[in-house]
Parts: sequence; structure tokens; C-alpha cells
Amino acid sequence: MSEVIKNRYDFVLFFDVQDGNPNGDPDAGNLPRMDAETGYGLVTDVCLKRKVRNFVHLVKEAKSPFDIFVKEKAVLNTLIDKSYETEEVKKQKKPADKVESARQWMCSNYYDIRTFGAVMSTGKNAGQVRGPVQLTFSRSVDPIIATEHSITRMAVTTEADAEKQKGDNRTMGRKYTVPYALYRAHGFISPHLASQTGFSEEDLDLFWHALRDMFDHDRSAARGLMGTRKLIIFKHDSALGNASAQQLFEMVANPILKNPEKPARAFSEYTDIEVVGDLPNGITVL
Repeated sequence: MSEVIKNRYDFVLFFDVQDGNPNGDPDAGNLPRMDAETGYGLVTDVCLKRKVRNFVHLVKEAKSPFDIFVKEKAVLNTLIDKSYETEEVKKQKKPADKVESARQWMCSNYYDIRTFGAVMSTGKNAGQVRGPVQLTFSRSVDPIIATEHSITRMAVTTEADAEKQKGDNRTMGRKYTVPYALYRAHGFISPHLASQTGFSEEDLDLFWHALRDMFDHDRSAARGLMGTRKLIIFKHDSALGNASAQQLFEMVANPILKNPEKPARAFSEYTDIEVVGDLPNGITVL
């Protein structure tokens, strides 16, 4: 592993969706998530973290030190208990030392733990980790409209269903899509927390790579055409930082529609995304 990161980072991520559902709400019949008061679309931080995890799992083939802790069909307590089978933990005499040694082992072997953190006190206690990389909910640049579609499957599930339909054998369903939406998310990376988890420069490069390409490996009929459109990274010269995140984010104005009388249906219909104004001292834009 390379050296642990020494600089603070703040970043803005723009991504879009066309004729898809970027993040369905299971409590609302899988409708696209939305701010009920304003009509702006939402995508949870958990949704984006899942895509990062899946990308890293694909690229690194679940090999240590880039294995993924929270992955499909994983039994988390089994993975936590595994840390207590290592020599590093076995040689510790005090319970507190065992917990700390297990926590360090988990951070060393699982990319998503040393990146996003994890609660690992549910099995043989491996403590809790507060990850250096944090993401906000994504919010659409403009209000969205969820379109409902009737869909047909030319098959049924059971023989009883077939008998009811007298051989017609079709199943009706519903599907929700957003015709087009451009979303904006904010993120933060803390070198102080990175020093506790071992989040390294190599891990950071992989994270940027994931944000750029994760949608290309997350295709499904439900999500339509999704992709990263812009990633603006503010690098601070110090660990504490040289400006507030809010000040930097305000320098990235949302793009506006070139023709506000028409609803957006493509990224090209927006103005360019740019950093506006003079950067504070000690800040570099990547």
C-alpha cells in the first residue's frame, strides 16, 4: 500500500440519467426519490457508495487489501469473526487490545471499511470505524417528473395463473422512469480520519476512478442511461484545509438550461459547468 493521504479534499460530482430510475424508494412503490416539497430528485449517499463498492469489487476481484465488506449476500458477522482468527488478534491479552487489533485488520483488508467506515460491533467486536470519505445526498439541478409505464410479460408464474387466463399467459406490471435529470452530489475527504483507517493515495486514485467510471459497469433496464458528467476536486494544501467546503461548493454554479421554456432531455441542453471566481490561497482544482 502507498502512503496515507495528507491533504484534505472536497469535491462536486455531477451525473445524469435518461429514461431510467436512478434510485427507487422501496417505501413508495419504487418511485424515483423526490423532495416532496420542491419536486427535486434525490439520490442517496448509500446508492452512490454501492456503485463505488461494486466497481472496486470488479476491478480488484475482491482480493486483499481491496476486498469489500458490505457486498451482495455477505454475512457481516462471519467476516468480523474472521478477524479474531488472525495471529495479530490472538496474541493480544486484553479485550480492548483485541478489539483494536481486529479493527486494524478489518481496515487493512477491506477497501470500503477504510474508505467509508463501518459498524463492526455486531459479532466478535471489531469496533467502529468512521470513514474519511463521506458523500451527501444528490439533488437534481431542476425539478423532476416521474413517468409511470405499463409493462407486459408474456408469461405467468404458476400453472394456476395460466388456468385463470385460459392460456393467454401474460403478466402486467408498472415501471417508473425519469425522462431526464442532472444530479449534483458533494463529497468530503478527511486526512485525519484517513490516518486512522489507512486510506492511502492508491485508495484515493481508485476512488476517483470509481466516480468516473462506476456507471459504465452498473447498467440495468431500470436505470436507463446514466453517466458521470463532471467531477470537480478541490485539493487543500494542508490537512486542516485552506477554505470551508461551503465556500468552495458555492464557486461551482449549477448549469442552467439554454432554453428554459423546454424541459431538459440531454446534458447538451445545459450551459457548461465551471468554477467561478478566484480560488482561495492553498486550493488547487483537479
